Amino acid sequence: MPRRNHNWASGGAFSIPPAGPTEFESYARKLGLNERMYASSRELRAWCERNRHRCYVPEWLLIEWGLRVEPSLSE
Repeated sequence: MPRRNHNWASGGAFSIPPAGPTEFESYARKLGLNERMYASSRELRAWCERNRHRCYVPEWLLIEWGLRVEPSLSE
C-alpha cells in the first residue's frame, strides 16, 4: 500500500528547507569578502570571468566589471 503524505491529505503546507548559499557566495566567503569588497577583488573577478556562464553572479557586479553572459553558453 502506498504511503500517504498526511500534510497533503489534510491540506497542510509543506515545509521547504531554505536554499543554501550559491557557488558565488561560497567562493566570496572563502575569500573573506563582504559585498562592499566584491568589485575590488581580483580573485573574485577572475572566478566570475571563468564561471559566469554556469554560476550565478550578481547582475550589478557583471555590469561593474563589464562582463556579459551569453545565454547560449549557460546551462
